[in-house]
Amino acid sequence: MSKSRLEAFTDAVIAIVMTILVLELHQPTTDTLAGLAGIERKLFIYVVSFVMLAIYWNNHHHMFQLVRKINGRVLWANNIFIFTLTLVPFATAWVGDFIDSLVPQLTYGVIILLANSAYLILTKELIRANGKESALSELFQRYNKSYATIILNILGLVLGVLIHPYFVLIVNIGILIMWIIPDRRIEKQYKK
Repeated sequence: MSKSRLEAFTDAVIAIVMTILVLELHQPTTDTLAGLAGIERKLFIYVVSFVMLAIYWNNHHHMFQLVRKINGRVLWANNIFIFTLTLVPFATAWVGDFIDSLVPQLTYGVIILLANSAYLILTKELIRANGKESALSELFQRYNKSYATIILNILGLVLGVLIHPYFVLIVNIGILIMWIIPDRRIEKQYKK
C-alpha cells in the first residue's frame, strides 16, 4: 500500500482539528486589554493544545520519512491515533472554561494519554510492517521517550487528583517541551 494517502489523510485531519480548536476561541466582549485579559485562560490552553498538535504532526511527518510499507494494521493504528486527536478541541474548550476543575483537567490528560499510547502503537505497527531490519526499527525499537511520556502522563493524572488539577497541565507542558524537537536521528537516517 502507498503511504502517501495515509499521510495526506492524517495531514487533513490534523489541519481540521487545529481549525476547530481556533473556532472555540471567542473574541473578547470589549475592545480593551481588560477584555483580552478575560479570555487569557482560553488563549493559554489553546496555545498549549495547538503546540501539542503541531508536535504530533511534526513527529508523525518525520517518522513517515522512514516508512517504506504500510498495511491494514497500520491504517487502523493511524486511525485510532487521529481519532484521539479529534477529541482535543472538546477537552481544550472544557479546560478553557474550567481550568481549576479536576474533571476537565483529567479529561484533557486522559485524551493526551490516549493519543500518546496510540502514537506508540502506531510506531510498533509501522516497525512490524517494515521489518526488524528496517531503518525505522533501528531507531524506534527501544524508543524510551515514548514510554517515559506515557509514565509522565499517568504521573500528571495522579498528581492532578492528589495535589491540584493544574498538575495535569503542568506535566503535559513538560512533555511538550521534551518532544518539541523531532528526533534528529531520523533526519540523519533519511539522508543516508
